[in-house]
Amino acid sequence: MTVSGSTPERDGSRLDTGLPSGAVDEETAARGNVYALVAAAFTEPSQGLYERFADGSLDDAVATLVERSGLDVDPPDLTVEDDRETLAARYNDLFVVGYSEVIDGTDGTVENQGPPVSLYESTYRSEVSWNDVNLDLARAYEHFGCEIGGEERRHHDHARLELEFAGYLCRLAAAGDATAGGDSTDAAEPANLDRARLDFHDRHLSVLASGLRSALDDEPGTSVYGRLSRFLDAFVAADIDELAVRLDAGVGGEREHATSGGPNGGERP
Repeated sequence: MTVSGSTPERDGSRLDTGLPSGAVDEETAARGNVYALVAAAFTEPSQGLYERFADGSLDDAVATLVERSGLDVDPPDLTVEDDRETLAARYNDLFVVGYSEVIDGTDGTVENQGPPVSLYESTYRSEVSWNDVNLDLARAYEHFGCEIGGEERRHHDHARLELEFAGYLCRLAAAGDATAGGDSTDAAEPANLDRARLDFHDRHLSVLASGLRSALDDEPGTSVYGRLSRFLDAFVAADIDELAVRLDAGVGGEREHATSGGPNGGERP
């Protein structure tokens, strides 16, 4: 995703626990960096990212930012003992590689299955179409001056893109930047950005986070990715609760686009 402002490098080779230049709201800035780091962690581990998993620096960075975020969430254990090949194989087995099974040997009928865990929000949205989910996200990205970069080959509802966008909204709000890219200066006012963040969480990120957590909970051997998904679900829920209280927006059931928190409307455990 191409956005105004910087994010931690895509391969995780540089972990930025600092705050954006000119940050007014340090807690919101820290939340933005948490989302950016989680976005980087949910990618196939390059050598740089793997080293940050293995040497504990990713773990330390996230823990530092969670402490600064003002949210009562336990940081995850993100240190791994696997070698890079094992961690990459685990990532691909969970998120990338599907399988084919011959279900009728007489005519060669084959059933194709996707990966066990989807990184796409629409997978967890049985009540709305893929097109509606992605169109809504495309409009949100465009409204705030964001676009998917030319080398990206992901749909708008991919976890990495949604997390990067959540981080971007946090950084805008933290800086109090009313001059950010987008089609409305009013929309970039800090109070309106907080409302936009809550709406985005309600409509999209909370569904994705709870869906990922539930899907990974059902799989064996998820290692760091299971821990990361449980943390993300808790962090998004805490961010929503704080925003709703601060904006006097009401509890989940009172907000127009709030979900009950689980995939396909299921409850969080």
